Amino acid sequence: MAPETLQDQLTLDALAADLLFREARTASEFLDEPVADEQLRAAFELARMGPTAMNIQPLRVTWIRSAEARERLLPHMAEGNRAKTAAAPAVAVLSYDVDWHEHLPVVFPPAAGNQKMFAGNEELRAQMGRDNAHLQAGYFVLAVRAVGLAAGPMGGFDAPGVDAEFHAGTSLRALMVVNIGAPAAPRHDRLPRLDFDAATRTV
Repeated sequence: MAPETLQDQLTLDALAADLLFREARTASEFLDEPVADEQLRAAFELARMGPTAMNIQPLRVTWIRSAEARERLLPHMAEGNRAKTAAAPAVAVLSYDVDWHEHLPVVFPPAAGNQKMFAGNEELRAQMGRDNAHLQAGYFVLAVRAVGLAAGPMGGFDAPGVDAEFHAGTSLRALMVVNIGAPAAPRHDRLPRLDFDAATRTV
């Protein structure tokens, strides 16, 4: 579909579509500009509004803001991700809460009666927590873009090590590390995306 035809189908304007999708890039390098706490809070306030199964909202965020916390995180990053994580203006560890069911009476009152069933099935809770937190991680990346920053999500890290370092004694399980900041100019062209015909089918 030609860009001008696509824009006719959108309810958001071209600037917003570019900011969130068309011109947005995964960032590996950032400008040497600070990220304000207010920007991170604004990003989370947007990300939390996306839908999850039964509104369970298992995503939890650990903001790595201090130099001491950064030094504790870096040894758990894959070698190829360590330098860019050290240099990023802000870092977020995204996790899921295995005990998300404890919040059911608040977030989804009609399912409050299922608390006991979920309490007795940690495997199901972990699966639902992971699946829905990954969904929320996608919202999180878009929310970071919406506040004018860029995100560099990474799976290359030692999740059990990060949990031992930051989540010991809790029900949180790390699933992603995201570098955040004002992006530097990308060094490479955008990689190709599969087009509509290659990635979809109608039945």
